[in-house]
Amino acid sequence: MPHTAKTPKPIFNLRSLLIVFDGLAIATLSAFLFFYYVPENSGNIALIYILTLIIIVRYTDGYLPGLVFSTVAVICVNYLFTFPYFELNFTLSGYPVTFLEMFGVTLLISTMTTNMKRQAQMIAEKDKLLSETEKEKMRANLLRAISHDLRTPLTGIIGASSSYLDNRTLLAEDEKNAIVTHIHEDANWLLNMVENLLSVTRIRNQSSTVHKTEESVEEIVSAAINRLKKRLPEASVNVSVPDALLLLPMDAILIEQVLLNLLENAIVHSQSSRPILCYVDDDEQSVTFHVKDYGVGIEPERLKNIFDGNSYIGNNISDSNKGMGIGLSICKTIITAHNGTINAKNHEQGAEFYFTLPKGEMIDESETGNLTDRG
Repeated sequence: MPHTAKTPKPIFNLRSLLIVFDGLAIATLSAFLFFYYVPENSGNIALIYILTLIIIVRYTDGYLPGLVFSTVAVICVNYLFTFPYFELNFTLSGYPVTFLEMFGVTLLISTMTTNMKRQAQMIAEKDKLLSETEKEKMRANLLRAISHDLRTPLTGIIGASSSYLDNRTLLAEDEKNAIVTHIHEDANWLLNMVENLLSVTRIRNQSSTVHKTEESVEEIVSAAINRLKKRLPEASVNVSVPDALLLLPMDAILIEQVLLNLLENAIVHSQSSRPILCYVDDDEQSVTFHVKDYGVGIEPERLKNIFDGNSYIGNNISDSNKGMGIGLSICKTIITAHNGTINAKNHEQGAEFYFTLPKGEMIDESETGNLTDRG
């Protein structure tokens, strides 16, 4: 990455001047009050200025603000709180020592504070670099997933359509139907992937935020099931949602896309004819959506990074055709954009994906996260 020249900060800018001026005013006022009520213990007045000095050095840059404050503070102590009052007397016994002590404290505190600020800046830059690295890794993984999932169904469509065009007079009716069915399935897969990519683009165009409105959880689940039935008419899903009307702040289109991805993954990859279970439960602070299948489950080694965008080629026919996808990548991005969490686990008879969304957050907020797909 190219390095851009940084504009040097002024040694003593207006902000530092105001902080020093305000600090002197507050310290002097406090010293007057202390001197008025505890005149017999005036030696502690210097501590008031030292405490103020620490605060000033903390909130300014460089050594100059602290040195300016120290100089004026020593003069104030001499002029205002040392007999004879309201007169400067630089011949007082110990005055040079006091002056040097104040400067020594200033240099020590300024050095420590400057080092702490420099270390904090280095840590922040390192964290930013790591964040950028993670983003680049995510983009590379997503691009690799897209290229794979585009190439596989497109190759199938081209091959099947070529076979049909070249041999349509020789093919039996059932063979023609099989070819057209294969083209239809691959076209549906491409449509699903395009919808996923549009979902991510929608989030990106809103600067990684989502606009939330109160939506009925039951209607979101119903809409996802209806879309699934259009795509996979033979799909069997058992649904369970709370009887009471449950409203949740969300982007309805994006959450519907998440449910659709999880349901389709469960049907395509579970290798089971048993119905998928989709149910919703809630507590005082959040709502959790579950998609549970009764099939082969997920390899334990994949559970740890199933959302991280790494490639995967499955062992079965379905997985080998569409082994590395972006569905779960998109799901993770969308749920993170809603300040929620998404997870996967195995149970005794299959696998379960579930995501949780917080209640009662009607402001636009989010951070996007890492991506991957089960299938």
